[in-house]
Amino acid sequence: MKCVALIVGRYGIMAIIEIRDLVYTYPGVSKPSIDGVSLTVEKGEFVLITGPSGCGKTSLCRTFNGLIPHFYQGELKGQITVAEQDVTSKKVFDVAKHVGLVFQNPENQLFALSVEKDVAFGLENLGMSREEMRKRVDWALDLVGIYDLRERSPYEISGGQQQRVAIASVLAMQPEIIVLDEPTSFLDPLSAKKIFDIIYKLNQEQGITVVLVEHRLDLTAKYTNHLIVMDKGKICLEGNPRDILSSEEITNIGVGIPKATLLHKKLKANGFNINKQTPLSSDELAVQLLEALSK
Repeated sequence: MKCVALIVGRYGIMAIIEIRDLVYTYPGVSKPSIDGVSLTVEKGEFVLITGPSGCGKTSLCRTFNGLIPHFYQGELKGQITVAEQDVTSKKVFDVAKHVGLVFQNPENQLFALSVEKDVAFGLENLGMSREEMRKRVDWALDLVGIYDLRERSPYEISGGQQQRVAIASVLAMQPEIIVLDEPTSFLDPLSAKKIFDIIYKLNQEQGITVVLVEHRLDLTAKYTNHLIVMDKGKICLEGNPRDILSSEEITNIGVGIPKATLLHKKLKANGFNINKQTPLSSDELAVQLLEALSK
């Protein structure tokens, strides 16, 4: 399918990530993984990036903290500005002060002899005082529900617990931007929801900008105010999640929309008198159905 740019205007606050005409090709590969992407993320947004496997989501996230082009070589064209810094001319260490990245596979992010030391590693590199470090480590471990595991080896705990350690290690640094690449792939839906609730709370209460890569839209659509759909290295759809998830274009791309959104579309198509606003969760749809039935 050829990408159709459905972009709803949402700019005008303060850009914290700006990507312009970005093209990136991994070494030894003929086709670019990122193909002509331009993107603006505003400070305090909760951005959700989705799309079919291999569409370029992870590669795009790697540009936000400088892993591309500094760790992954290849050919890069275009501009990447994060927290007013040109990522291509800054070291990964400098960008990491502003951007925390949670990898899809937590084992790639864990290496210390204990959970506590893994969470403290980033803070040690920032030269933080011992007292403040202890406070932040305890706070992050408690927040993700693994305080009781602090003395355990990260290699002796489950995959889901490892993901919580990786998330805690980023949260402890309290960066301006948190980028999460399918951070709950090893967690069951209930545990994943708890993690997403925590991230959303930080976004709302502390103004942390969140960029989340996730294909489970049933769990995540309700949190976002900026949805990006990618396919074949391009941004095909971008803007208000309710507008995009109710469009025909997203179905053609092959992204699985939330079941509540799909049911809402079918009810409207069959003449059911229901609220026109597209629901992003089963809770929203339930409220709409109760309102419709009470009329």
